[in-house]
Amino acid sequence: MITISTDKSKLQIEVIYQFLANTYWAKGRTLEQVQTTIDNCLCFGVYIDDKQIGFGRVATDYAVFAYLMDIFILPEHQGKGYSKQLMEAIVNASELKDCSTWMLKTSDAHGLYQQFGFTELKNPDIVMERLMK
Repeated sequence: MITISTDKSKLQIEVIYQFLANTYWAKGRTLEQVQTTIDNCLCFGVYIDDKQIGFGRVATDYAVFAYLMDIFILPEHQGKGYSKQLMEAIVNASELKDCSTWMLKTSDAHGLYQQFGFTELKNPDIVMERLMK
């Protein structure tokens, strides 16, 4: 059985950093940058017996917009439904209940996010981005 918490004091930063350092989306992110992202987002830690096995964060204004980022379950714990439980906790978080616009980027987990109502952009012609790297 897992526990999901938004208590940042429980987060095991080294676990998060080590996982993200090997992903396609966060490769090259420094430990200091990982800490900054945590400091400035609503974070969800996933635990088994107080050992962190997963993570997710939401950049949000808590009223209108929520952007999911860095969602993961450690490889040795994947395939057990934990990512679905994490997503369930995130989309049902009371802190985010007023957010009417949710977004994320993914190259490989469309099936997971579709289960929670995420779709391709309905109007991609009105969405813009500015990439610096």
